[in-house]
Amino acid sequence: MAGIGFELKKMFDQRGVLALTRAYGYAGIVCVGPMILGVALLAGVRLLALGAGATRDEAELLNSMITYTLLYSLFLANSLALVLTRYSADEIYLNRADYILPSFWGSTTLLLLPGALSYGVFLHFAGISLPEQLLCFILLGELILVWTQITYLTAIKDYRGILLAFLCGLLLAWLVGWLLLTYLALPLIPVLLFTVGLAYGVMLLWYNHLLTRYFPKGHCSSLYFLSWLDRYPQLFWIGLLISVGLFGHLVIMWASPLQKQISGWFYGTPQYDVPALIAFFSILVTTVSFVTSVEVNFYPQYRNYFSLFNDGGALVDIRQAQQEMTTTLIRELTYTFIKQLFSTILFIILGTLILPQLPLGFNDDMLGIYRVLCLGYAFYALGNALMLILLYFANDRAALTATAVFAFSSCLLTWLWRQDNRLAGLGFLAGSLAFTLTGLLLLRRYLNHLIFNILCSQPVVIRPRQGWLSRLGNWAQRRYLVRYPRQQTDFDDDRLAQMDGKEKG
Repeated sequence: MAGIGFELKKMFDQRGVLALTRAYGYAGIVCVGPMILGVALLAGVRLLALGAGATRDEAELLNSMITYTLLYSLFLANSLALVLTRYSADEIYLNRADYILPSFWGSTTLLLLPGALSYGVFLHFAGISLPEQLLCFILLGELILVWTQITYLTAIKDYRGILLAFLCGLLLAWLVGWLLLTYLALPLIPVLLFTVGLAYGVMLLWYNHLLTRYFPKGHCSSLYFLSWLDRYPQLFWIGLLISVGLFGHLVIMWASPLQKQISGWFYGTPQYDVPALIAFFSILVTTVSFVTSVEVNFYPQYRNYFSLFNDGGALVDIRQAQQEMTTTLIRELTYTFIKQLFSTILFIILGTLILPQLPLGFNDDMLGIYRVLCLGYAFYALGNALMLILLYFANDRAALTATAVFAFSSCLLTWLWRQDNRLAGLGFLAGSLAFTLTGLLLLRRYLNHLIFNILCSQPVVIRPRQGWLSRLGNWAQRRYLVRYPRQQTDFDDDRLAQMDGKEKG
C-alpha cells in the first residue's frame, strides 16, 4: 500500500475540512473497500438464497463452500504476494516494466498447479454434487488470479480500477442471481455458486485489461522472478505465516466442540465464525490510519534520511535526519495505537448493545467470544503495522521472527484450548499480543543501532544466492533470450555473459 501515500499527500496538502474529509474518505475506500465489497457479496448471496426459499442448512452449506474456497485461495496467493511486490518494485526502479507481466503468468501457474490438484482431491471426497465441485474448482482458480492481479495493480496505484471492478462484479452477481432464481427453476446452490464465480470472473477480465494496459507484453521468461525467491526467502515465509496466524484459529475451531458438520467434509463453527467476522471490522480504523498518518508523514522523513546516505550527506545531517525520522515514526505509531484502542472499545460497547438485537443468533457466549476477538484483532493490527515498518527498513529477518511468533503461538494455543468453550478466542488473542510485543522489541532494537544496521551489518562482498530456484529462473531466461535474440537489451547481454561465466566456472 506504500504507493497510495503520494496521492494522499496531495490531498492532505490542501486546506479545509472538506479536503481533509475527502483524503480520509479516499484512503478508507482504497484500503478497506474491496474487503467490505467482498463481505457484501457473501451477505447478498446468502440473502438471495434465503429469499428464494433455501433452508438454513442449504444457506450454511453455500456459505461454507465459498468460505473454504476463499481461505484456501488467500493462503496460496499470500505466499508469493510479498515476493512479487518486491520483484515488481525492483523492476520498476530499474525501468524494466516489460519484465513484470511475464512474472504474473509464471507465478499464477505455479500457484494454480498445486492448488488445483489439492483442492480438486478435497472436493472429490467432500460429499457435494459434481456441479458444485466444478463450480468451487473454477472459483478457486478465479480467486487465485484475482488476488495476484491485485498485488500487481497496487504497484501501479490503480486503486480506483480495483474498486470499480469489484463493485461492478458485485452488482452483476446480485442481478444475475436474482434473475436466475426468479425466472428459471434451477438448483439453488449451483446457481448462486455460478453468480459468485461470475462476479470474480468480471473482476478477472477487468483486472487483466488494466494489467495489459499498464505493463508491456515483455521479453522475459515467466520463471525469471524465481531468483527473487532465493534472494528474499523471508518474504515468502512472512506471507505464508501471516495467513496461518490470521486464518489458522478459524480452521482449528472447526475441530472444537463448537463445530457443526454442515455436509460431508464441510464444517463450521457459527458461534465463532460470525463474531470473528464482525470483530475483524474493528481494525479498519487502524488500516486507514496506518496508510494516512504513517505513510504520508513518515515516508518523506524516511526518504530524506536515506537520500543523505546515497548523496554523500554530512554525518551531522544524517544524525539530525535520523532523529526527525524516528521521532515522526514513534509519534505516528503512537497515534495509530491510540486510535485502535478507542475503535476497539467502541466496537465492544456498541456490539454488546446492538448485536443481540440483530437476527444473527447472538447469545452470551457469542458476545464473550466477540469481545475477546475484538482485542485479538486489535493486537494483530498493531503487530502487522510494526511488521510492515520492519519491512520498510528491509529488516526481513526481524519481520519473519515476529510473524513466526504470531502464527505459532496463535495456532498452538488455539489448538490446546479448543476443548474449553470458555477459552474460545484466547489463543488468537495471546498470539496477536505476542506478535505486537515481538515486533515492538525488534523494531526498537533495530532503531537503537540504526546506522550500524544500515552500514556495518551488510556483507563486504555481495554474493547473490544461487539456489535451485535461481538456477531454474536463469535457465528459463537464457532459453528465452536465445530463442528471441532480437529482443535482447544491454542488460540481457550482460546477464547472459554473467551466466556463461558461472557455467564455465
